[in-house]
This record gives sequence, C-alpha cells and structure tokens, in this order.
Amino acid sequence: MSISDFFISSAVAADGAAASGQPGLEGLILPVGLIIVFYFLLIRPQQKRTKEHKKLVEAVQKGDEVVTGGGILGKITDLGELFVTVEVSEGVSVKLMRSSISSVMPKGTYKSEGKTTAKTKK
Repeated sequence: MSISDFFISSAVAADGAAASGQPGLEGLILPVGLIIVFYFLLIRPQQKRTKEHKKLVEAVQKGDEVVTGGGILGKITDLGELFVTVEVSEGVSVKLMRSSISSVMPKGTYKSEGKTTAKTKK
C-alpha cells in the first residue's frame, strides 16, 4: 500500500472517466433549491413589507394619527416631501422623517390615549 493509496482510494483512482467527468444536474440541484427556498422564505416577504410600508408612508395625510418606529404616538400637523411634523402633546411638536412612521392608527386613538394617561397620572 503506497502513500497515494492512503489519501485517494484505489477505486476512485482506477475510474479515470468518473474522476475527470463534469458534474451534471445532480450537482446543481442543491444550490438551486437553496436559492429558491431563500427567495420564498426571506427575500420575497421582505420586499412585500417594504412595498407596503412605502405605500403607507406615501398615503399619510394631515390629521392622521401615527405611531413612529420609536413608539411615539401623535397626530400629523404638517407634511413635507421627506419630513412630517407630529404633535405628540398639546403645544409639543416633533419633526420626523416620513420613513420613521411605522403605522397609522384609527381616528380617535390619539385623544383616547391622552385622556387615559392623564387619568393614570392623577
């Protein structure tokens, strides 16, 4: 038994045609399958969420009640191309990027939350 037999099995070395052959479709099935799985489980849902968020941000109007990415609840008082002004309390406004809006709340949420927090502070 030579040193080359120790590293390479004699059966593989004897079959010269198999050793020099090109991988067929069998070698491509796993990588292509993984790409398809990643597309449907990771890439496609993220693209869908991004598209929905873009529509939401473009559709906001003055007077809408929104929650920002930081969790701030407020009412939109002014709209710009890239920024919005959100009133978070009476006389307190914050200027935010449009993209930081995470969701639009139903009408009346801002007023009802303000009354709830005022009652709990007493």
